[in-house]
Amino acid sequence: MSGLPQPRMEPVDGLPTRVRVYEVAPRDGLQAETDILPTAVKAELCRRLYEAGSRDLEVTSFVPATWIPQFADAERLVAGLDVPTGARAVGLVPNLRGLHRAIDAGVREVSVVVSASESFARANLNTSREGAVERAEEVVAAATAAGVPVRGYVSMAFGDPWEGAVDPATVVEAAARLHRAGCSTVAVSDTIGVGTPGLTTRVVRDVLAAGIPVEAVALHLHDTYGQGLANVYAALSLGVAEFDSSVGGLGRCPYAKGATGNLATEDLVWMLHGLGIETGLDLGALAATTAWLARVRGVAAPSNVATALAAAASAVDTPSTAGAGR
Repeated sequence: MSGLPQPRMEPVDGLPTRVRVYEVAPRDGLQAETDILPTAVKAELCRRLYEAGSRDLEVTSFVPATWIPQFADAERLVAGLDVPTGARAVGLVPNLRGLHRAIDAGVREVSVVVSASESFARANLNTSREGAVERAEEVVAAATAAGVPVRGYVSMAFGDPWEGAVDPATVVEAAARLHRAGCSTVAVSDTIGVGTPGLTTRVVRDVLAAGIPVEAVALHLHDTYGQGLANVYAALSLGVAEFDSSVGGLGRCPYAKGATGNLATEDLVWMLHGLGIETGLDLGALAATTAWLARVRGVAAPSNVATALAAAASAVDTPSTAGAGR
């Protein structure tokens, strides 16, 4: 997709000069989809994302297949991956058994999830909010002892489909405990996409005020109400320099009704590159990956940038017939 439009670069003072884009399409993007993709397709997705420049990729989840059938092939997928030097292939683990599966499969970095709401902990994690944190602390301790880094998620940090508003204090408590336990990064997660820039600013400021360094804070955003990029900008203004996204905007939470896709990676990268912020990612390759996966799955490519670039590519490939016959 060479020669396609690129964002005009206009840097803004005070923002990070480089951002880590943590790609979650192979895991969070696919977990709620009912079409079970062949392992070879998932491996090809990972390969294309690595080729597009991604060095931070969450590739699968080591949950029981009865929970999420999409990940019954976690071991086979990991065995077939060719991870570039310096790149990450992270596996989400729900508990110690999942951690041991991941390590046995050759995964060298894992992630864990806790909840800022009681209802989501019960529905998604099969335990209480406190129980989820204690279980995550147990996993982090075991992983650390094995030399395996851990990334932590605090789900429902901006709102909950059953409880409504979430007290930022519960977000801060969960994030602080994950950080103290040894998580290298804590991803504050807008699981149902209800956050706004003001709320994002409040929550991130409170997390930072608790003593978690900004270098250890990430945002995991869904774009249900179209606020994802605005929330990214709010967090950038506070120095946050790591954001989760999913190529094509793929993904939703299977336990949270009404939650649509993740923030699309190509939409995020378009904005970041327009701000003069480095990501190491190839925008055209990301859009091409979105188009490829949409064709494989027989669905429409949902992201704005992928749609726009595909239209631009079609216009370039199709000669104009304006004025023909005159």
